[in-house]
Amino acid sequence: MLLLPLPLLRTTSLLLLLLTFATTGNGKQQCRLVMNSNLNGGGGDPQVPLSATPTSTGTTASASATLAPFNYGKDIIRGVNLGGWFVLEPWITPSIFENTTNSDIIDEYTFGQLQDSDHALSVLQDHWETWITEDDFAAIKAAGLNHVRMQIGYWSVPITSADTNYSTSVDPYIPGAWPYLLQALGWAKKHGIHVILDLHGAPGSQNGYDNSGRRGSADWAQGTNVARTVDIVRFIADQIGGMIDVLELLNEAGGYQDDIAAVIADYWQDGYDAVRNVSGTSLKVMIGDAFLGVASWDGFLTSPTAQGVLMDYHEYQIFNYDQIEMSQDEHLNYSCSVLSTLRSYAKSNLYTVSGEWSNAITDCAKWLNGRGIGARWDGTWQDGQPTFGSCDGYTGDSSTFSDEYKTFLRKYFESQVAIGEAVQGWIFWTWKVENADDWSYQKGLEGGWIPKDPTDRLYPDICPGA
Repeated sequence: MLLLPLPLLRTTSLLLLLLTFATTGNGKQQCRLVMNSNLNGGGGDPQVPLSATPTSTGTTASASATLAPFNYGKDIIRGVNLGGWFVLEPWITPSIFENTTNSDIIDEYTFGQLQDSDHALSVLQDHWETWITEDDFAAIKAAGLNHVRMQIGYWSVPITSADTNYSTSVDPYIPGAWPYLLQALGWAKKHGIHVILDLHGAPGSQNGYDNSGRRGSADWAQGTNVARTVDIVRFIADQIGGMIDVLELLNEAGGYQDDIAAVIADYWQDGYDAVRNVSGTSLKVMIGDAFLGVASWDGFLTSPTAQGVLMDYHEYQIFNYDQIEMSQDEHLNYSCSVLSTLRSYAKSNLYTVSGEWSNAITDCAKWLNGRGIGARWDGTWQDGQPTFGSCDGYTGDSSTFSDEYKTFLRKYFESQVAIGEAVQGWIFWTWKVENADDWSYQKGLEGGWIPKDPTDRLYPDICPGA
């Protein structure tokens, strides 16, 4: 056997990966619900069926032939996010940031900006190769899940000047994740898992959070960034539309900013049109409520002017003081309290998925609020604000979790699953985290507060009416 040096071996494997796929085909919201009996498009529901016969254009259609189309709007999405893989977040993989020994590296932008690019690429390649592997896809399938939601930053999309009239520069970001994404799509098909691909970071940052790739100002609405993003989602749909089930046009656009609120509806429309123009009707499109609430999107992108569109709804209860001060029972009640809003929206507008939520009821996970930033819970985030106690036993290694806390985590999990099951489904955030087990589906399975069969219920009536 010819043994290649590691850098050459890595490069060779990536080239083989690209050739293989070339030959097979081109925070902080609430939740929602609809009764299962209302999910088939009957009555006054304006939705058309979301699972049309595949009509993808181009050669990518063959890539989806190994997995039957998912019956969106009828079958329930049960999934998990693969956060922190192709878009770094310091709280998910703090070791990557600690190993830089530079406290000014706080996101993926500064990760590329403030260190040698060859070194940064090597670290990222090791991370892309090891953070999620094929074994994880097998474990996700074995856990009874049918979807993964995968994140990608615009800097990892290999768009060229032939595909856009706008800049293709991604400096100082380090590109190179695309072939690993293609490999992951192959694993998903092999193991019978459907994929929602989520554009998690856009040019200029759509929310100013590190999960967009750049922490600080949200400048996505400035200059040509929005038009550039439309071309990026068109490129994604054209290149891999037949290998994914749903393309989410943008994650958590910051509609709390006036400039972003002013352009987001046009972007959803233009992005939808761009995807439809290159992928036909088989590829579903997902939008989000942009922190404006689902009621702000009444009648938007509904049938008959649009089809195959889903709403992504995120629910966290830890990023505001009035949420974090709630008792455990109040957290459960809060989860259930949004049912009527979500039920109404889902029935009259777009099928909706609870696309991000977790078991966390504190913001204690290290760097959850950003590298170098503390927590509201224990008073390390801001002076002069209320505190709620020690973070011990609420996050980190689950060996520190009490039996009572684990019992609550199971109840909390089931309360949010009940909401997702009552509408079109749910996707937990996230599959794995280095040292915050309250956020980890994988650790929840091991610890017993997440059931090995997601349909198992210890508390079937936890949300009355669900």
